[in-house]
Amino acid sequence: MARIEHYHDPDAPKANSIVVAVSVFVRNAHDQVLLIHRTDNGLWSLPGGGQEIGETVAQTAVRETREETGIDVDVVGLVGVYSDPGHVIEYSNGEVRQQFSLCFRARPLRGQLTPSDESGDVRWVGRGGLENLSIHPSTRLRIKHGYEERREPYIG
Repeated sequence: MARIEHYHDPDAPKANSIVVAVSVFVRNAHDQVLLIHRTDNGLWSLPGGGQEIGETVAQTAVRETREETGIDVDVVGLVGVYSDPGHVIEYSNGEVRQQFSLCFRARPLRGQLTPSDESGDVRWVGRGGLENLSIHPSTRLRIKHGYEERREPYIG
């Protein structure tokens, strides 16, 4: 399913749903962040996705990271809550979702970088390599906050 991200676009369609979603800031011992190249919009992003019935949001973070990257993680904290009503995602099926994402901090445990149907490429990327990648502004904000290691999570 294709998706278009609208970010503070006055011509964006009105949201018709909100879904609990997670993104996961995973940093390795080399100070690199785990990124996926999304197959639905061509952007680089943190792993993540929607919560399923019967799981906690932390379990969602672990499952989505494993599914999209091949890496098992341990959730160790919360980077922030991202609920900007000016950020909506339009799907090809007619759904227009207002952003609501809990961004977790996690550490890698084991696994091999393995792309999936949702992630055409998976990489560990150092801070210096982020500028050369096509990354949505809301994801850049999460990465920035993840590296800042704030005492309190971002709420916005």
